[in-house]
Amino acid sequence: MTRMPTELEIRAKVSTFGGDVDIWGIDDYYSGRQTSASVGDRTGDWSWWVNYNRLDSNGHPLGFANKLVSTGIVDTAGTPVTGALDKLNPRNQDWVILGSTTQTDTVQDHAKAKVAYDISEMLRVSYTFGWWENEAARSSESYLQDAAGNAVYSGSINVDGRRYTVAPTDLAPSRGDLQHMVHGVSVKSSTRGELDWELAASVYDYARDLVRSPTVALPTAATGGAGRIADQNGTGWNTLAFRTTWRPQGVDGAHHFDLGLQHDDYQLRTLVSDTNDWLSGASQSRFSAFRGETTLGSLYAQDSWRLAETRRATLGLRVERWQASDGAVSNTASTLTFAERGETFVSPKVAMAWQVTPDWELKTSLGRAVRFPTVAELYQGSISSNVIVNNDPNLEPEKSWTGEITAERGLAMGSVRTTLFHEDTRDALYSQTNVTVTPNVTNIQNVDHIRTTGLELAYQVSGIGGSGLDLMASVTYAHSRIVENTNFPASVGKWQPRVPDWRANAVATYHFRERWQATLGARYSGQQFNTLDNSDPNGMSFTGVSEFFVVDTRVRYVGDRWNASLGIDNLNNEEYWNFHPYAQRMFAAEIGVEF
Repeated sequence: MTRMPTELEIRAKVSTFGGDVDIWGIDDYYSGRQTSASVGDRTGDWSWWVNYNRLDSNGHPLGFANKLVSTGIVDTAGTPVTGALDKLNPRNQDWVILGSTTQTDTVQDHAKAKVAYDISEMLRVSYTFGWWENEAARSSESYLQDAAGNAVYSGSINVDGRRYTVAPTDLAPSRGDLQHMVHGVSVKSSTRGELDWELAASVYDYARDLVRSPTVALPTAATGGAGRIADQNGTGWNTLAFRTTWRPQGVDGAHHFDLGLQHDDYQLRTLVSDTNDWLSGASQSRFSAFRGETTLGSLYAQDSWRLAETRRATLGLRVERWQASDGAVSNTASTLTFAERGETFVSPKVAMAWQVTPDWELKTSLGRAVRFPTVAELYQGSISSNVIVNNDPNLEPEKSWTGEITAERGLAMGSVRTTLFHEDTRDALYSQTNVTVTPNVTNIQNVDHIRTTGLELAYQVSGIGGSGLDLMASVTYAHSRIVENTNFPASVGKWQPRVPDWRANAVATYHFRERWQATLGARYSGQQFNTLDNSDPNGMSFTGVSEFFVVDTRVRYVGDRWNASLGIDNLNNEEYWNFHPYAQRMFAAEIGVEF
């Protein structure tokens, strides 16, 4: 069962973090703080627990307004400006950087409450409530200045003899006002005997989800003006699940049977409306809308069977029925609706474990998994002249067969493991451009066939040589390539996006003076790409994905009733990107108390 208090517990924690970011015209200090408190107790058969958490963060910009130099018109027209940066985009094409965008100041409040009642020593009913609120202000900064030194946010500009048009939305702010709630209830037995079961249900609701953005340019937009409101009220999901475990010979018996039945229902509701005042005005006429629903019903059965003292086999089967319905996409005047569709899939799995010697264990597994398109992938788009834009209601589910073989050796104070893995995926879901149609269409599409084969080595040991030093390390090689892609032939033979050939991690922790510990960690990721045809070799750029080597460190003290830590993330101040720039060297401090 989920742990609940057995006596009065009061905890509180405060943390702060911050650091300088100096990259692509950004040069400032960004910081945040987080506070949390919880209290819980038990009285008779009742137990309860309440937690509150607040995050107040001032983040660095994540985007950059840009223009390809090749799109600039060579002439003397437009407002002459200075301050633009010369950069290369991920395809190594010349870029003009106009300014930074998506600098987000956010305040997030999160509350969670649990109540449980023990009907008996082996049966508990519990209720969980969660509430999350986010107020986010996203701002943009123009690097452009006219002859008088005024910031330029839109219009016709001239940079080094080339004319570009800056749209009001290129350097636009936005505001988010979100409030989500979740309810969960469960009844669970915990006999650890012949039969255990659980019945659980949950509801997640976008009670308020508004994102406001202007259609007029800064600086006018700073005080209001026309704009749009994206409202996702009504979006959410609900789940209902029943699970049971049958042990005919008891906990130590040869067979453990698991059976489960689950139903998931996801709803998407988005309305984008025009407004006269993007900061505080009411919604007016519809600009666009999309909606849809998917349901997934699944039944699974599994038998974990101890064949002998040193061998165990697991056989499983999952049957899934997926349906998509109520799909529609609208513009200002018309709506396209989509037919209901449904598919059924059967996914088997098998696993074997063999304790070859007291020190060596071999494991192998093979299974099928199906990833169904989300409601947004199917229906979140728009229409123009009765043609669908940005979404595909006919997406196929993604199907993968995954297998692995693992050999693990136990050590006196740790283990060493080797895993060989292979995955074969059909109809992978990726954003790409279909070049077989005119005009080309870019949206979430199915990639016909991807294969991945790799090897992972992992090592972990505690108290090396009788000292207080613990070490964990792993290195992974993955050869992941696109085998077939009808819509985009140029991608065949290329690396799967965001899957590098090499990754490695290492963490060393030294325990000293009983209550103190110091940790040093390192992370490495090799070259990778963000596009299916690998046409973005320059990962050190906006929308690119770079290789990196990052070192983090932390010192922690653990007392009887309090603990504290000091740390530095990205100690070596590495510049690295995953679509946006990651934070550079950041300092963090935390203190927690318990009563």
